Amino acid sequence: MICNVVFDVGNVLVKLHYQPFIAYLVKSGIDMSDLQGWLKSVDLEGHERGDVPGELLLDRIAGLAERPMNLAELRANWLSMFEPWDEMFTLASGLKADYRVYLLSNIGDMHWAHLDSLYGLDSLVHGACASFRVGAIKPHVDIYRKAESMFELDPAATVFLDDLLPNVNAARECGWHAIHHTDAGLTRSQLRALGVRLPAPFT
Repeated sequence: MICNVVFDVGNVLVKLHYQPFIAYLVKSGIDMSDLQGWLKSVDLEGHERGDVPGELLLDRIAGLAERPMNLAELRANWLSMFEPWDEMFTLASGLKADYRVYLLSNIGDMHWAHLDSLYGLDSLVHGACASFRVGAIKPHVDIYRKAESMFELDPAATVFLDDLLPNVNAARECGWHAIHHTDAGLTRSQLRALGVRLPAPFT
């Protein structure tokens, strides 16, 4: 029986639109032809583990530009890539009446503070395991075990929603139920199939 429902944040609770940010960087003279190489050069994983503070990350990004960047503008563009997924927020908040609801997200300090100020992430659910706070990122097993310890999760009674299949598979390897979230309606159907009672207006 499912007792715990765990949500990712990016592309689950909020839609992530990163292409405008990439276009902004290209316009600023940063070579984005090798996205994975660029992510490694600024150490995005280190940022999401909490090793690289957000302001340092932005300094590193600005240092790659061909001409000086306006840091306030860079910061605004870095923070503007999210859009609330209203029906997923409604689902998460509505499930709290019958289930323990948590967040488990790869996210840096700056994005977390921004989204928390807009949407109250820390108060939306019963608890949040943010990667920058715990020093581990998905799909590494450490972050799932940290969440289990933080929230006293029984893996067999826990379902995890994430948009990235490697993160879903890692949760399953830890003994969790997991749903590859691509569509809100499909996710609700998969929750129902696990016996999860959906809140109004989804009943």
